[in-house]
Parts: sequence; C-alpha cells; structure tokens
Amino acid sequence: MDRHALHQPSSSSSIPATANTVWADASSLLEAACKDLRDGELIHGENFNLYAAMSALEIMDPKMDSGIVNRYCSFDEAIEDGVAPVPISSDKTTDVQCMIDIMDHLLTCEATWHKGHSLAQTVFSCAYLLRPERTSSHALLHSYCKVIRATCKAVITVVSDARTHEEEDLFTMAYGLPLSGDGDEKCLSLLNAVEENISRQLRACKAPSSKRKPLEDIEPLQTNSDLEEGYCKALLCRLRFRKVLSCVFSKMRAVHFFHVLTCMRRPQGRGLELARKHIASCISELGIILKSAEFLMSNAYGTCEDGTEDRTTASGHQAIGFDASLNSRISAPTPPRSIKILSWKKAIEYFEKLLHDLDIICSYPLDPSLEVLLRFVAQFQKAQPDLVARALLQLLLVQDGKLYGRCPMFSLIIRAARLPEVFLHHDIQKNEYVVQLGQLVINMLKILCTNAAWQRRKLGKILQDWRVIYVQIELAFRKEFGEGSSVSNGENASARILKHILIWVEEQTYWISHRFLVLGFELELYSPSEYCMVYWYLYVVLIRLAEKTHLKMTVSDGSAKQKGKKRKDSPKDLARDTRIPPAILFLQCQICLAEGLTLLLAALRNELMVLQSPSPFNSEHERFMQHFELLQKACIPDNISYPSFKESTSCARFSTLAMYNYFKDAQKIAKEVRNGFSNDPDRLAELRLLEQVAEHNSIALNVICQVGALDPTLKVSFEFIHHPCFATVVVKRS
Repeated sequence: MDRHALHQPSSSSSIPATANTVWADASSLLEAACKDLRDGELIHGENFNLYAAMSALEIMDPKMDSGIVNRYCSFDEAIEDGVAPVPISSDKTTDVQCMIDIMDHLLTCEATWHKGHSLAQTVFSCAYLLRPERTSSHALLHSYCKVIRATCKAVITVVSDARTHEEEDLFTMAYGLPLSGDGDEKCLSLLNAVEENISRQLRACKAPSSKRKPLEDIEPLQTNSDLEEGYCKALLCRLRFRKVLSCVFSKMRAVHFFHVLTCMRRPQGRGLELARKHIASCISELGIILKSAEFLMSNAYGTCEDGTEDRTTASGHQAIGFDASLNSRISAPTPPRSIKILSWKKAIEYFEKLLHDLDIICSYPLDPSLEVLLRFVAQFQKAQPDLVARALLQLLLVQDGKLYGRCPMFSLIIRAARLPEVFLHHDIQKNEYVVQLGQLVINMLKILCTNAAWQRRKLGKILQDWRVIYVQIELAFRKEFGEGSSVSNGENASARILKHILIWVEEQTYWISHRFLVLGFELELYSPSEYCMVYWYLYVVLIRLAEKTHLKMTVSDGSAKQKGKKRKDSPKDLARDTRIPPAILFLQCQICLAEGLTLLLAALRNELMVLQSPSPFNSEHERFMQHFELLQKACIPDNISYPSFKESTSCARFSTLAMYNYFKDAQKIAKEVRNGFSNDPDRLAELRLLEQVAEHNSIALNVICQVGALDPTLKVSFEFIHHPCFATVVVKRS
C-alpha cells in the first residue's frame, strides 16, 4: 500500500461513511479556526452542542465509570435466556462440575469485592443469588448461596462498624441487593446437612466391596463411579472452607470461613482462641482446594477458558449463572461497566494472606500496655493488610469505648504514663479534659487501623487536637495547683496524675509526628531532592521524642524510689541510675542515622551541587510547607521553621563529616542495645536493619570524602534496600 495513501480519504476507512456523512481531513481547517477562537468559544458539529458536552460521561477508574453495556433489559429476560438454569444440568456429573465452577467463581468474585469493587458487579453478578427462591430444589446450590449471602452481610457489618469503608466507598453499598433471605439464619445447619450427605457418599465410594452392600441405599453424587471420590473431596473442601471462614469473622466478634467471622466478633476477645483453630482449618482446606485443580482440569467438560493464568475456576471452565451487567438496571447507582475479576489462583492467594493476617490478630496477647499495642499495630501494618483484616483489628481493639471491650481508656492512660495502679480508680478520670483525652486515644487507635494514605492524612489532622488537649490540661493544672507544684512524696494525688499525664501526652504527640513522617516514605511522597529537609525534620522530632520518653521514665522511676531512698547513694546505685534505657538508645540510633543522612545530603548539595532540582512550580520553602504544614500548625516542634532548616544545613561540609561519622555511632549503638531487646524479635530485626544501613553509609561516606570532590564520575544515589525509612547511600562511577 502506498504510504501517501494514508493521508488521503479512503473508502476502506475503519470508520465507514454513510449517505449523510463523509469523512475528510479537517486538520488545516481546525488549525486556522484555533487562531481565531476566543475564550469560551466552541467548534462543534450539528449533532454535538454544549448540552451534549456537559452530559457526556467521563471514562475513568473502572470502580466509578458509568459506561454501560447490557445484554438483558431485566432479570426475567436473563432467566428466560437460560443464564442460570435450575437444575444446572440434567446430567449429574455435569451438574456437579458446574456446581464446583460456581463455587470457585464466587470465591474469585468475593476476593475482587474485598479489593474494592462493587458487590453488585462481583459476588452478586451471580444470578442464583438474586432470586433465592429459585434454588430451593437444588439443596447444594441453595445452601451454598445462603451462606454466601450471610458471609457478605457479616463482612459489610464488620467494615461498616469499623467505619474503614470510607477508604472504599463502594465496599458497603448493597444497592438493594437481597443480602437477607428467608431462613438465612439457618444457613449453617443447611450446609451441615449437605456436607454430611456428601461425607456419607465419600465413605460409601471408599468402602471395600465387602462392606458396600449396607451402603447401597446411599445415592451417589454423580453417575461416574471412577470420579465419585474426586468430586466428593472437591465439594467437601469448598463447603468446609466456606463454613468455617464465615464463623471466624463472627468469633472475632464472638466449621471454616463463616465460623472465622463468627468467632472474631465475640466481645472482649473471648473467641480468639477458637478463631485461630478455625483459621488453621481454613488454611488447610485452601490447600486441599488448590490440590483439587489437577483432578478438575483433567475431567473438565466442554471448552475451557483461554489462558490458565486468568481462569476464574479450578477446572478452567467458565462458570454458569454469572453476568456482571445484570444489576446495571435493577440496582442504581451501580457502576455498570464490566470489571476484571481476579483469577482463581490470585483469589486463593488473597484468602491465604487474609487468613494469615487474621491469625496474627488472634495471636496478639491483648496486652493492656499502650506502648506495646502501638508497636504491634505499626508492625502489623507493614504487611499491608487489606480492608477486612484492618476492620476486624479495629473492632477487636475498641469495643464499647474500651480497649478489647474490658480495659477503660483511663486505665490505659494511667499505665502508659507509668503511674501506680493505685490510681486506676481515681476520681480525676471524670475530669472533662481527661475524658476528652480518652476519646483522642480511641480515635488514634482507629486511625492506625486504616490504610497508609488515610492514616497519614488523619494523623496529621489529629496532631492539633493532641496539642490543644495538652494546653488545656496544663492550664487546668496551673489553675488548680499553681506554677511551682512539684512531684513529691506528700503531693496531692491529682497533681501527680496530671503531671505524669502531661509528660505522656507530649511524648505521644511526638510519637504521632514520627509516625506521620515515616508514612511519607512508605507512600513515596518524598523526592530525592527533598530527603535533606525530611531527614532534618525527622531528626528534630526524634530528639524531642527521646527527651520526652526519657523524662517520663525518669519521673516515674524517681517517684517510685523516693519512698525508700537512701541518705547517701552508693557508686553502684549512681552507675545504675545513669545507665540509659534500651528504648532511649533505640531512638538514639535512629537520631544518629537521621542526622548523618541530613548532613551528608546537605554536604552533597553545598559542595558537589547534586540533588538540587529547582521546580518551576514551587520553591523549596513551599515544598517544606507542603510536607510539614500540619506539623507546623500544631507547633511540632516549637520554634522550628524553614529558616531553621536552612541555617542548620547551610554550613555542612565533607571535612566536618569526616571528623565525626554519625553512622559509626549508630552502628555502635545498634550493637550495644541488642541485649536489651533479647525478648523482642521485632525490635531485634529492626536493629539489624538499622545496623546494615549505618555500616553501608559509613563506608559510602568515607569513599565520598576521599575522592568525591575530585572525581566528577562519582555518582551518589539513595536507595531503600535495607530499611523502609532510612536510605542506604550507593556510590558508583558513571
């Protein structure tokens, strides 16, 4: 074909011309018109005007897009067309195969729903769920559909109660779908009856020929005796998984998936031990489901789906009874655009991870220490748990305004402030500011259970609330007890409680600030040119956090020792008193790393002029405010601003860094403090990562100091290969 013909109108165009339409190249006309157009003017054809432009549908994320393609105008039309036949097939073997495919496709739809797509386009794309009464003649299908509806209802309740659904607005929207049906409360008993019947059929086909006569009255599952055992096992593992998983959710609030739901919803964590047993059963059944794929694929009926990676059933055959567009007309405002359902293997992987995350939650010992709890939640979030797991964690932590439903917030604050338990029932807990502080703790725990982006945004906003409550308690303290009140043996109990709480509130405020900054690395919000200001701010916050933590420990230990204090301290006592606690050394290690990275980055900018990327859109000062505006509004820390940052980093030079290597200090502290965390594997793992960063950065600094200023081929980059927050300096020759 002549390449010049591409520029000419052709009768073989992919967009055919009609009697009323002729396609022509209008580029020159449009270019000329653009020169004459003024603001607000529009060129359009007779069939397209401003009203049509305003009414046009925007194509965007599949979760929100309203593009619509319908095969059927109504559910009845779909049924008449044979979308969801009951029975599925007159051939029993085909019926069983189709039933297993339906179970598998529902599993993939459920995983896709959990990932944030709408319920109407995923689980309830199954026509069998839309009219529950149609399946009553098919015991297996009927009972399975009932437990699916019950599971969906339980999950929606969990996420709605936790209010984490704000992350995914579509998750809890039911669109008027039949989540509840007559007799759904008896779904487990129906499923148990079906399971028992299939178990008897399995025992019958496995029995030796001499014992088969008494079992002849048991009707086989399907007609092919050679396949009976395989199909019975494939059905049983799917039924048991579904049953127990549902109960875990309720037992964490309070058989297999349904049992998991039930156990996890029991109050005060009473169902956690039982939930763990059900979780283990679920994981075991998932393994059996995965193994059944080989048998099902080898005996699949008809043609299979193209591509084994994208198949949504174990057999590879397309499931009967599903149409994602069914709800587009009957359930407004459903986004009717078709979405991509997860593959069967990815759905299995999703539920394996979900169960693993739930097992971690259930294994937590319900420690009443807030410090331990915050570390647990932060560590749990590193695994990036999905919405359902985080919702269940939040409901476990906060029940009826209490921790685990049994520990009042005032008791939690008293322990966190390291006050004696004799104050647990003090009347000061009725003080309005103390009550408000308890509510702030509840809000903080709920926020920490949200996803990283939502969590960071909310933590930044509640910093001002923590700052305000600190000022209010401080003013109330001064008004009640005066400026010069000190913690002494005969001091008023209320004054002592408020003093300890004030110190703890400041410490907690800096902990939230630290969490806010660290999440920025996880979300990749900082560019390399901004690392210097970020590590500087992190350094300042870590110093204040270490100071407040040490002050809390000192005041607490001093109060405890005053009663039995000796007249003259021995040298041994003095040495013991000056020993720095491991928690402070852990923070000191991070302080050295943050300070070392700050000065290294500043020296690279000042001497080698690297990592400087002036933006045409905003200045460095504006970027500073964009990242730290919420901290600045809350005055965290006091008297810290952009000029402070510039003053601290403007004189950084490699000659100074060579004389004092902060990375060596961090490496030394990390080694020394290990023994202090011998019973804390998470802290030990963190220390090893910090030590690796310090070791690599110390070597990199020596290389840069020796040849960096003289060798233009030396390239310095920062990568997070050891630690998610503290960068490793990589030095290469170009």
